[in-house]
Amino acid sequence: MSGSGKSTLSIELKKVLQNNSYSVQIIDGDTIRDNYTTQLGFGRKDVLTNNLNIAQKCLESRSNCDVILVPVISPYQEVRSEVRKRLEPNFHLIYLTTTLDNLKKRDTKGLYALADSGVIKDLIGFSKETPYEAPDDAELTIDTTDRDTKTESTTQLVNYIENHGKLRP
Repeated sequence: MSGSGKSTLSIELKKVLQNNSYSVQIIDGDTIRDNYTTQLGFGRKDVLTNNLNIAQKCLESRSNCDVILVPVISPYQEVRSEVRKRLEPNFHLIYLTTTLDNLKKRDTKGLYALADSGVIKDLIGFSKETPYEAPDDAELTIDTTDRDTKTESTTQLVNYIENHGKLRP
């Protein structure tokens, strides 16, 4: 969900991997969303469209780098399954979890405050209209509740990548 640490960990992981001579690309969901000529909302259909467009961008970028990191909210199992089919065998779902209280405390974009005040009615995982379906098939789950876990979480991600043979020896 928004504020779970996706972008922060992607940036940290990219630094570590690049320091070890790997080419890394980050495909951020917000950036892809901002590049559309037609503005997408946050309803189920638009979220599905955005996630599938991100998967297409990953396919197009695969040959350009060693690792692609995709910090994106993917709240629905149906789209995660479709994206997995499109990107296998090199798709790895990393699920970042934390409490709603922590998300509200972080609220770097002010989204939870806007949702609490009724300005945003479809905040993913917060609004009844747009629930977040936690994955039951993540390859790795990282609890980001403790703000001091950035280094630990980055190490956990590097170890995961190394243990799954995705980095050159």
